[in-house]
Amino acid sequence: QVPLVESGGGLVQAGGSLRLSCLASGGTFSNYNMAWFRQAPGKEREFVAAITSSGGYIDYSDSTKGRFTISRDNAKNTAYLQMNSLKPEDTAVYYCAARYYDATLYDKAEKYPYWGQGTQVTVSS
Repeated sequence: QVPLVESGGGLVQAGGSLRLSCLASGGTFSNYNMAWFRQAPGKEREFVAAITSSGGYIDYSDSTKGRFTISRDNAKNTAYLQMNSLKPEDTAVYYCAARYYDATLYDKAEKYPYWGQGTQVTVSS
């Protein structure tokens, strides 16, 4: 088990920034690949970004590449999602997810067995 707790969501104007955090407790954080997904009302959960256990390999969705940055601090058991140039269409509940390390970064939610409870991000126009 890898309990995950997200924080940092909120209300921001278009063009603004937020940084989300995902704190892991239990397990050895540095053994897990981490990912961020989001889900808007009435839509399926969507891949945002993922990072390998060491931070050496990162992947982004086309819609967030260049605006969002995923990172991690294994000493603090925390993953981050820095979101810049936010748009109203970024409004969603953002979830972090974990999967025991492998060399592949997956963009499918079903590949991640561990999830946080989510944090709401609302971008006003």
